[in-house]
Parts: sequence; structure tokens; C-alpha cells
Amino acid sequence: MEQSPLTHQPRPQVFQQKVVQLYEELFKDDHDDGTEKSEGFWREFFLLKPDRASLRQILDEIRPDDLLHFELQTRQLFARAVGALKTSHGAADIHALDTLSIFLVAVLSKKYTNPSSDIIEVLSGLDHIDTAFTDFVAGLDSIIRNGRSLELREKAVEVALAVASGAYQTSLLTYFIQRDLFPAIMKFIQEADTPERIIAPFTLVGLLANYNKFEFQNPYQMRLNDFVNEATIKKIIRSVGQTCQNLRQQYIDVQEDLPEGWSLKSTLNMIGLGAIAPGGKPPPKPVYDADTAKKMFAELPGEKAAVLLATYDFTHANKLFCFNLVTLPPEKENKGEEQAFASFVSLTSYLLQHAHLSQRTTNYSHLNLMVFRLLIEDQVLCKRICSEESKTHVRLCRQRSPYLPLVQGERIMATAVMDTMIDAINHNLRRRLDVGLYTLCVGILLRIIGFMARTRTRLQYHWADLFRSLLSLVRFLTTYANDLKGLQHIETLLDLVVNLLALGLSSGETFLPTPAAYDDLFYKVVETGEVLVKFREVYKLAKRPSNSIETLVNVSTHYKEMLAGGDGGKAAPGKKAGGGSKQLTSLQVAEVIKQGYETLSIQAKEGLDSWEKFREADERMLLKKMARGVVGDVRVAIGGSP
Repeated sequence: MEQSPLTHQPRPQVFQQKVVQLYEELFKDDHDDGTEKSEGFWREFFLLKPDRASLRQILDEIRPDDLLHFELQTRQLFARAVGALKTSHGAADIHALDTLSIFLVAVLSKKYTNPSSDIIEVLSGLDHIDTAFTDFVAGLDSIIRNGRSLELREKAVEVALAVASGAYQTSLLTYFIQRDLFPAIMKFIQEADTPERIIAPFTLVGLLANYNKFEFQNPYQMRLNDFVNEATIKKIIRSVGQTCQNLRQQYIDVQEDLPEGWSLKSTLNMIGLGAIAPGGKPPPKPVYDADTAKKMFAELPGEKAAVLLATYDFTHANKLFCFNLVTLPPEKENKGEEQAFASFVSLTSYLLQHAHLSQRTTNYSHLNLMVFRLLIEDQVLCKRICSEESKTHVRLCRQRSPYLPLVQGERIMATAVMDTMIDAINHNLRRRLDVGLYTLCVGILLRIIGFMARTRTRLQYHWADLFRSLLSLVRFLTTYANDLKGLQHIETLLDLVVNLLALGLSSGETFLPTPAAYDDLFYKVVETGEVLVKFREVYKLAKRPSNSIETLVNVSTHYKEMLAGGDGGKAAPGKKAGGGSKQLTSLQVAEVIKQGYETLSIQAKEGLDSWEKFREADERMLLKKMARGVVGDVRVAIGGSP
């Protein structure tokens, strides 16, 4: 039999995708021949579905200095991929976007000696970068605006995010400033079919709007200010609300913090008969020990929290966005859907209870607190937040003691915001106090209570817990004065705390719901009298006219004189009279407080409820730090390194 001309090829041990062979051929070591790949090579390259993991592995193995020696290959890849974006037939454009996404993430995440110039050399070279990158951004703009499918447009957004996050500290981002992508991004958001598709483009807006915004007039900031498409704004807010719920769930997955209500199933489970309960036995949630839970909490929130930066910027720039953020009802109220603003408040409470665990969590907490401040300073929105119209269910964090009273059912939004502020005050006391965070929290309380006092709005609320927390803060500030005196802006915090307490004493009858609540405040101030005197002395508060410390001390002194002298030698709260053995009960002290109103004259300084309007320039350093943090989160989210 004649031998066949065909030769038998041995079966390879591992099958390798054709596209991976092309990657290896493109970035093989013998790359010094200076020849470009053929047209056929590139046609096949973008005809095949990309293998993102293999391309990333190949690029990650090349050191930054070595990558500069591959400039011929990297420039070809970038130019050919940009050219493929204009291809409307087949899958070349979607494959080009996938390739660009992983290529740019890998290239831009490397540590170069001269980041801007080295990245330009890798992508196109100094002589051609202007043409190449202008063409690249124009291609992304066209696809995001009018791409043939939402999937394609979403991938173009991902590529834009890769550049915005990877090249944030370089000059490349100026091309996104020169070519205004805002209309295209908003058109995509308007046409998006799910809330999840909105997160990436809205995050992109946040990054672009923060790029050097304190150095020049950023056009994206102006666009946010002028945007009036209410339907799109509502879609964004609902998407932000859904993201807040998802981020909150990450905290709940570590530690369930909602007391289980009574049900037949829970009762049967408790007595060991869960097997016969309707619906069967639910799978048990994992329970972590304290150290493990702490480490897990320190990693939260997830990377999608990056959307909070754009939420802040839209709140700061656009009144229509603010109005809808506060007033937008759930899309499907009859199905128990959560209001977007309630989800935002809820997530903030979880962030604040764990703010001390990492600088990243602290930064996001600051960001959300600035959103609260902007909303509360708008008197129309503050009225809405304090009114019955704002009633809704809000889930607040209960993962650390001390706990505030559990409120089940709907509540006025202002009470949920105040609970969030009190929790923040109670759970972040440290010798290295975060003065900025405490100033924001106490300032927000002052603005809400000041509004209530001016408008004589009375809310049913656990006021005793609020004033107890403020006086506990005073005790802490007094005890650790030596550690805290030198902290920057501590004087602002001291004035806010003192003036808020003085406002309660001087105007409490205008916002406290009952005389008993007013009496309780006086009782607490009298009880803290000695601490208040020491507080005044260690911080030299009497020498500063910006606070009303004498109001607090005088009230305490007035009642102590009544208790010690005018009432037969009886003692101050919880103490024996000088030389006597009789001790007053709390009821007796409360009675003396009521009697003392007749002879009490409260000399409070003018303008206790006044406050300075938010100025973004004052938060310049924090916002720059926040933008860098969001850049890191976006890099992680799209597959890069932080």
C-alpha cells in the first residue's frame, strides 16, 4: 500500500486557543525585527473572542521598563483596536472593546518611572498621541451614544472607566475633558434597561467631574449644574438607592443585626420543632467570631461604593437632583420597596458605625455626611425631611452597642438622620478623634434642631438619648483634653457641641414634644455640672465669644444652689448634702427643676441656631483624597490593582 503524503501530528498535551497563540506571537521575546503584523493577523485577532485572563497574564508578566521595549507591538495593538471600534459588521467592535479594556487596565496599572510620558510612549508615541487619543475618545463617544446594543455601549463605558481610573494622575484625562462625553453618558443612562447598567456610567461622571476641578472650570461640573432631565435623574437616584441596599447587605452578611420578630416559624425553631414549620428550616447564616468579623467589616464597603462620589457631586451641583433624592417615592410601594433616600440613610448608618476601622470607610462616611449637610441646609428640603410627608421605613445599623431604641414601622426621616448622627458620635470616640467627622455630625444635628426651633416643629423622638450622647461627648473631650487640644479645628467642634446644648436649654420648649423631655434635659445638664466647669477651664472656652458655655454652667450652678441651699441642705443629683445624710431621688430633683424655672434666667448668646453655609473649597483636601480613593475602587472593580 502506498504511503499517504499526510503526516500524523502528535496530539498536544494542552489545547490552546488560537487567540492566545496570537497574544503570545504579538508579545514574544524576539521582537526586535521592527516589522509590523500583517493585515491578516489583525483581522483574525479581532475576529476571535478575546481571552481576557490570558491577555492580562501575559501583560502582567512584562515589567514596566520592558514594556517600553514592546512599544511597536503595544502601539499597533492600540491603533488597530481603535480602528476596529468603527467596524459596524461582525463582532470586531465588541472584541476590540474587550481587548482595550484589559489592555488599558494592565498597561495603566504599572508603576512607571515617568508615568505620563512612559504611558504615551507605550500607547502611541509623543508625535501621534494627540491624533490617536482624540480618535480613541471620539470612538468611545460614538458607541456610548449610539452603539447598536446596550451591551456594546456598556463595554465602551468600561473602557472609558479603565482610562479615567488608570490615567487619573496623568495628562491623558484632558482628552476626556476636551471631548465632552456627558451627553452620550446621560443618553445611555436614559436608555438603560436595569439599575445595574447605570452604576458604571454614573461613576464615570463622578470621576470626570472631579478631575482637577479645583484647578480649572471642569465642564462636567457645569453639565451637572445645568442638567434638568427629571426622568433621567429619577433613574439615577433609584439606581443609587439599589446600590446602597446592595452595599448594606454586605454588612448584614457579616453580622445580622435585625431582631427577629415573632412568627410561628421562629417559635417552632426556638423549641426545636423547626422541621415542621411552614416552608421548612431556612439555611443557617454563618456566624463569625469578633476578630474575623472586624477584619471583614474593615474591607467594606464594596467597590461599587465609588458611585457615592458622583452622588455627592450631583447633590452639590443640582437642586433638582436634591429635591428628587429626598422626595422620590419607591417605584412599587405596594411590594414593600425601599425609598432611595431611606437606603442612602441606611447605608450611611452602617458606614458610620464602622468608620474607625479604615481610612477608606471614614472617607465614604465623610462624603455621605456632606450630602446630608447640603440637603439639610436647603430649608425647603429640611422642612420636608422634618414633616409627616417624609415618613418611611428606615433600617439603621445595630451591629455595635450602645444601641438606640429600635423603631419599627415608618418614621419621619429627620428622626432617622438624627439617630444616624448620634450613632456616629457614640461609636467613633478615639483619642485621635476624627474632628472633621464629629464636626459634620454635630453640625447636622444643630441645623435640624435649629430649623425645628425656628418653625416650632415638635417631633416624637428619644430626645433623652440625643442629649445623653452630647453630654457623654463633653465628658470624653474633658477627660482626654491633653490628647485632643492640639487637633486641627477642635475649636469648631467644641463651639458646636456647646451651642447645641445651649440651644436645647434656651429654646427647648419650641421643639421638645413634652415638658418632661425639657425637664430631663435640665436634669442631665445639672448632673454634668462639675464636668462642664472643668470642660470650660481646660479648653479656655470662657475666653472665646463664639460659644455659650456660660449658659450651661449658669443653669447647672442655679440648680445646684437651690438643691444645696434653698432646699434644706439637700444634695445635687446623686450626691449627699454637705454635712447631711439625706440623698435626693431623681423624682425629687425633677420637682426642684420645675420649681427653679420661676427664678431661672437663661442668658444665651445670640444666633445659637446660626450656621455657615457649606463651601466646597473648605473640603478641598478631603475631596481630592476621596477622588483618589474612588479611583482605586474603580480599578479593582474593573480588574486592575488599587
